[in-house]
Amino acid sequence: MSSNKLTHQNISNGWFRESSAMWPGQSMNLEVNQILHVEKSKFQDVLVFESKTYGNVLVLDGVIQVTERDEFSYQEMITHPALFSHPNPERVLVIGGGDGGVLREAIKHPQVKEAVLCDIDESVIRVSKKYLPAMSASYADPKVSVHIGDGFDFLQNKKDYFDVIITDSSDPVGPAESLYQSRYYELMRDALRDGGIVSTQGECQWLHLPLIKEVLTFARRLFPVAEYAYTTIPTYPSGQIGFILCGKSKATNFKEPLRRVSPEQELKLFKYYNADIHRAAFILPNFTRTAIATDDAAESATPAAPAPTESA
Repeated sequence: MSSNKLTHQNISNGWFRESSAMWPGQSMNLEVNQILHVEKSKFQDVLVFESKTYGNVLVLDGVIQVTERDEFSYQEMITHPALFSHPNPERVLVIGGGDGGVLREAIKHPQVKEAVLCDIDESVIRVSKKYLPAMSASYADPKVSVHIGDGFDFLQNKKDYFDVIITDSSDPVGPAESLYQSRYYELMRDALRDGGIVSTQGECQWLHLPLIKEVLTFARRLFPVAEYAYTTIPTYPSGQIGFILCGKSKATNFKEPLRRVSPEQELKLFKYYNADIHRAAFILPNFTRTAIATDDAAESATPAAPAPTESA
């Protein structure tokens, strides 16, 4: 239902407050101009409000998913490092991502001939089409098809089909919980063609290092290449969000774009992504490198004796 008279438990005295057990001891607050939509779908609480400074905001189960002001950072960085690391990404699957933002980015690549979106909650798609037009406009593209259902189940019927699979999931609670399990990564691997690539929402290094380490551990057992990257985004917890990228071929090198567009095209196509940002996304601070390193990498990273200091 939509009305200016709507109320929501996370909005009080003109402010939206986000808090969660996944980031204890901190919260995010945004000033609200008006509540646009409140709904209890079959799977989750759906809220859309117009904020004072971040445009329209989509919230699921009390957690911000996208805002019109900063969504491009997340959408571009979960999409383009993966697609620019593949030589010819013709078939792309997006699991989750009902707002349409990842689809919007994927179909910017002329190589993409088919883009399939699978989302468990049709209400997210419906609400996004009404209140997030810059993202949901991607649904009108003839290359795009939509399947309403569970991504885990959808993958069980797909073998050796997709070139890139992007999992744009919410946090590992509720309907997204199964998407952080080893079996899910195994299903993604099996649904990829040779040389295929996976990119998934990978949580925040400031808050979730044990979970990131856990996922990378089983991803490295299933894929010859698995890396962690991150981007900055003001309205996500601690101002960052990460991504886990996996390659079915050991020749995949995520840290250097395999394909490039000109700087002029980068400025035209992207607000955040460029080739330098691509490389930088994989440069991790020492505390993260140490936490997620494989045993072999940790041993090789043992500091050597310091080099002599040169005289001026």
